[in-house]
Amino acid sequence: MDDFIKTFKVLTDKNRVRMLKMLEQNELCVCEITSVLDITVSTVSSHLSMLADTGFITVRKEGKWVYAKLKKSSDNAVMHQLLAMIPGWLNSDEIISTDLIKVRNLDKEKLCKT
Repeated sequence: MDDFIKTFKVLTDKNRVRMLKMLEQNELCVCEITSVLDITVSTVSSHLSMLADTGFITVRKEGKWVYAKLKKSSDNAVMHQLLAMIPGWLNSDEIISTDLIKVRNLDKEKLCKT
């Protein structure tokens, strides 16, 4: 039961939900997420850690960059159902719509330069 409660607690934060919707579009690096949400790298990393720990996303490192990707499915029945529902969440929300426009317009080369 503790994992069940932990999973739903992760969804109570606005920025984590925004991240899930952004990651629904494609894999993003921390600097891209930071840019869209206008929060610190450490805060993004903390949120990504929580999302990964509960099974919503996978995180990988490539050199000095950290990338996050929304999982498409899960062996856990509850998580599998939640992952399938994300595409239907908040599609008419103004903040989500604005985030997705920002994601489409990101210039990773300029944003994530060394």
